[in-house]
Amino acid sequence: MITIYNHHHALHHGKVEMFRGELVPCFEIPARADFVLQELERRQLGTVRAPDDFDNAAITRVHAERYVDFLTGAWHEWVALDPANAQRDAFPSYWPIRTFRSDVLPASFPARMGLFSYDAGSPLTSGTWQAARAGACCALTAARLVSGGMRSAFALTRPPGHHAGADFFGGYCFLNNAAIAAQSFRDAGAARVAVLDVDFHHGNGTQAIFYDRPDVFFASLHGDPHTEYPYYLGYADEQGAGAGLGANLNLPLPRGTDFAVWREALALALQRIRAFGADAMVVSLGVDTFAGDPISGFQLQSADFLQVGADLAAAGLPTVFVFEGGYAVAEVGTNTVNVLDGFGQTA
Repeated sequence: MITIYNHHHALHHGKVEMFRGELVPCFEIPARADFVLQELERRQLGTVRAPDDFDNAAITRVHAERYVDFLTGAWHEWVALDPANAQRDAFPSYWPIRTFRSDVLPASFPARMGLFSYDAGSPLTSGTWQAARAGACCALTAARLVSGGMRSAFALTRPPGHHAGADFFGGYCFLNNAAIAAQSFRDAGAARVAVLDVDFHHGNGTQAIFYDRPDVFFASLHGDPHTEYPYYLGYADEQGAGAGLGANLNLPLPRGTDFAVWREALALALQRIRAFGADAMVVSLGVDTFAGDPISGFQLQSADFLQVGADLAAAGLPTVFVFEGGYAVAEVGTNTVNVLDGFGQTA
């Protein structure tokens, strides 16, 4: 399997994040991708290359133009408010929740930052835009290669993407790499595309992007939003809207779920993807389902991820993998590469 690696990912390196009422060191750190790359190289699993470059038009196929414009200049605006901000990450302080307007773009930078975000746990840093944009190019390159006939490709990038919506960031995510890859498949001629999210946390951004579309099927197995982030989306009764009704499948699972039960949910998701008639599949590959993950709650073991890869390969679809969560940093390389290895052994 070919890996498209974001050499700029470490430019996004938050100092702290807000977690349960206090500022703590970031869970989402550059070492996550570094360990995956090291494990790929140790096993000599395929080849690694840099992404092609794409212009922003490929990104605005998924994300609102005014949101992309905001991200492009956000760090410079933050520092312009106060030169001392160059030593501090930027966090939102205000949000336009129910009854507030979101159609008017405020002149105030803090107000716009709140408009385009939904939590206070995602630090925006000096290199966030460069890292996120390069990550989108990784996803686009992977989709282009697979659209061109390659069986599979892996976009190894961070920050992750599945919590980012068309015009908002949160959950460590700024650009939705999985959605960008799915749209790239559509633009290359795939009539129907599936996005399968196996991260512990629901891919709320991906769901929101495709919720009313009949051409992209979104399936997610994740921690029950009654108790797990992102809380406000991911319930089983969310099945799509309008023309997209029936093209959204949420399989929320309780904290403590073991691999046998989790695998049953995966089988159901793959069954629905086959019934949908997808021509290609994008996998939001989060490995925070691992039992040792510090901010998640499932019980998968490292060896289980080999079987996950084999199950995904059995779907028989051209597949792009996009790196998402996984915060047990010492094990993230083994767990991620086990999925790719299991896929390759079966494909």
